[in-house]
Amino acid sequence: MADLAKAKPKPNIIEEFMIGAKKGFYLGVEMIAPAMILAYALIIFLEITGLMNLIGYRLGPVMALFGLPGEAMVALIAAFFAKAAGAATTASLYSKGVLTAVQATILFPACITMGTLVGHFMRIVIVSNVNKRWHGLLLCVPVFDAIIAMYITKIILSVMGIS
Repeated sequence: MADLAKAKPKPNIIEEFMIGAKKGFYLGVEMIAPAMILAYALIIFLEITGLMNLIGYRLGPVMALFGLPGEAMVALIAAFFAKAAGAATTASLYSKGVLTAVQATILFPACITMGTLVGHFMRIVIVSNVNKRWHGLLLCVPVFDAIIAMYITKIILSVMGIS
């Protein structure tokens, strides 16, 4: 009987909303905003140093397989560190006119598919002590998935007549 008297009352819908809003706010401040800042800083750095043009020139033929300019690789590199960074880089490249809306659409699923690869690899594969002979494969699978995602998205857009 004493346990029932001490039972905490269930929060009402407004309290639940406030708890969720607080969690969402902190998620945005702690994870999404830093990733967006990283993406912005990465693009500015690459533009100032001229590396963006070099990346575009060198990787143009590879990214052209997906209908993308070589500069799109920067978004994939950013996605290695955080999905939000890859998405923010894609948005930034779109806003600067480097990518079209169709190209950003092709690139976005790849950023999400392989996003946060470095962090996930360290937190899951290394911490769980996976046999080292599988490390290369476990790093390549999300990259391969991203390639498939870009190719499938390009095909779907072509079928829809959007490409």
